[in-house]
Amino acid sequence: MSRRREATPASVPAVRRGDALDVANLPSYGFSHRSLMWWGTAGMMAIEGVAFGFMVVIYFYFRALDPGWPRGGTGGPDLFWGSLNAVLIVVSAIPNTVAEKAAMNRDLPKVRMGLVGLSLVSLGLCVVRWMEFTRLNVGFDESAYGSTVWTLLGLHTFNLVTDVADTLVLTVLMYKGPLEGKRFVDIAENSGYWDFIVLTWLPIYAVIYWAPKF
Repeated sequence: MSRRREATPASVPAVRRGDALDVANLPSYGFSHRSLMWWGTAGMMAIEGVAFGFMVVIYFYFRALDPGWPRGGTGGPDLFWGSLNAVLIVVSAIPNTVAEKAAMNRDLPKVRMGLVGLSLVSLGLCVVRWMEFTRLNVGFDESAYGSTVWTLLGLHTFNLVTDVADTLVLTVLMYKGPLEGKRFVDIAENSGYWDFIVLTWLPIYAVIYWAPKF
């Protein structure tokens, strides 16, 4: 008694014993959500973003409890260094965007140009941030206001310094090699994290420098 064979669509090739899927031409890396590093960076940004949000809530909670906030109504720290930092950090978005787009296009000359520009601006940001700490109107251990301001600024500074170090390392690698394809993914993910640093600084700047004046 013969068995009836099931029909196989013509578009699906038959698989014979010994056949193997040829993956030689598939890329060994991918950008955006196709990269494992993208998911790790996104998770880290989510955690740090929540931490910044909590600190802002804590700032305004303490402010609601203290009618003399901050520090007897002194009006907060001087605007100069914080505002200079805000200007520089917004400017840093330009070379960062150049580096990110060039990395996704595997355009090595533009990647190098963007990274060098970002490295120079980011080093300037570190110097300005140091001046910010020396010009704050309160010590970290003087009051709840001082602890909150120093924590907010300290958390952002940690993110800033670590990403500056990462940017410098990537810049060196783009000149020294090895120039593997996955290095372009590293640059794209680093650029995404730098965008996070830029965007988180703007509300923190407003809270530290402008909120006390209102």
